[in-house]
Amino acid sequence: MSANIAEMEKRREAARMGGGQRRVDAQHAKGKLTARERLEVLLDEGSFEEVDMYVEHNCVDFGMPDTVIPGDGVVTGSGTINGRLVFVFSQDFTVFGGAVSERHAMKICKIMDMAMKVGAPVIGLNDSGGARIQEGVASLGGYAEIFQRNVLASGVVPQLSLIMGPCAGGAVYSPAMTDFIFMVKDSSYMFV
Repeated sequence: MSANIAEMEKRREAARMGGGQRRVDAQHAKGKLTARERLEVLLDEGSFEEVDMYVEHNCVDFGMPDTVIPGDGVVTGSGTINGRLVFVFSQDFTVFGGAVSERHAMKICKIMDMAMKVGAPVIGLNDSGGARIQEGVASLGGYAEIFQRNVLASGVVPQLSLIMGPCAGGAVYSPAMTDFIFMVKDSSYMFV
């Protein structure tokens, strides 16, 4: 039993480290917070409940099986802001530049579905280079699923997008369909 607990703790720590200390330090050097640090600032203290912490990409090409990071570049879940329930995703630029894989997209879709079921807002902290090129059409299909949820959620629950760094492609198309877009002065960009 203790071996299983030790393995879970090891995986949990790997997920919390994102792309590793070197990349976290690079993020801090740019004056930017990590995905998890951003959620700590946004949400009420101790309210965050993470979903799918251990999800990993399923890409088998281009040496990707050698680079598997628990969480797959996005932190998803729910929490409260001033006591009000919200569902959130925070893209982790330290993992593949925040690029969206099929599994990364499914994590976002899952919390969007949950938000629509209970009528709670969705807040996306976007910091992504767009689709993960190594996955090709699978990552593009993942974006299609996110776009579908943006449409289905429109007029049903508030959708807020925070652009936290340079965002390209789908990481711009999806926020463009949300109700509000907030950008960080001098560090966030939206481009195709």
